[in-house]
Amino acid sequence: MSALSNAVSVLRLFSTERPELSVTEVSRLLDMPKSSASRLLKSMLREGLLANVGATPRYRVGHVFFEISRLYGRNSTLMDLTDNALGEICRAVRHGGYISILDGADALVLRAYIGPETLRVVTPLGSRMAAFATSTGRTLLARLSNEAIKALHPQPLVPPSPNAPQNMGELMERIDQIRRCGWCEAIDEGVPGVGSVAVSIADRASAETLAFCVSFPAHPVSELERRRFAVTLTDAARRLATQVDDQFWTRVKAPKAVAA
Repeated sequence: MSALSNAVSVLRLFSTERPELSVTEVSRLLDMPKSSASRLLKSMLREGLLANVGATPRYRVGHVFFEISRLYGRNSTLMDLTDNALGEICRAVRHGGYISILDGADALVLRAYIGPETLRVVTPLGSRMAAFATSTGRTLLARLSNEAIKALHPQPLVPPSPNAPQNMGELMERIDQIRRCGWCEAIDEGVPGVGSVAVSIADRASAETLAFCVSFPAHPVSELERRRFAVTLTDAARRLATQVDDQFWTRVKAPKAVAA
């Protein structure tokens, strides 16, 4: 493998469940000699692709990705609109949230918001998870054709928890539901104890698609409150859709308002 391929392989190891890595872990996960893994990580550290975790011999995603995220935002009208909308929502509901894109079969986090609640859910920038097991990922998959979704998953699904879709049949049932109602919920799926409610928005002119969600501790948040999140998010998505000519939202049935 080339140096670039090796670096990309390392970056793909980071996820919500694995925000940090050690030389030993990289060596084991990539089946690479420990000395080679050490040299690779040090090289990525020098280039800003990785950063040290305090004074420990562990690594996290580096500052370059924060810079790329800001650049992406400056060149994306859709990101600007979504960023403003989600910021307002997170302040209103007092929980965190994040904006993601579909990267292959993964949902990749581009923006993260930390909520003011004591029990916080933090999803680091640059985190990636299997799209089929996340609310943001499934809302993005729902934008694709059934054939494209199946092409992204040629092998049997490996669900991270019992609450995630266990096979393609279950995944497609949830995809169909998203296409009808516009939003998706994930509780105790990709990350234990974490819940989220998500929607997606697409810019017809740029063919750009983003998902945004509210994320929260799964069990203290009631079903009624989650339905309120869904109404708030879908209302925001509908407003954005009028600005970017997103035809998806003209076909989706509006959720019923939730009583206070």
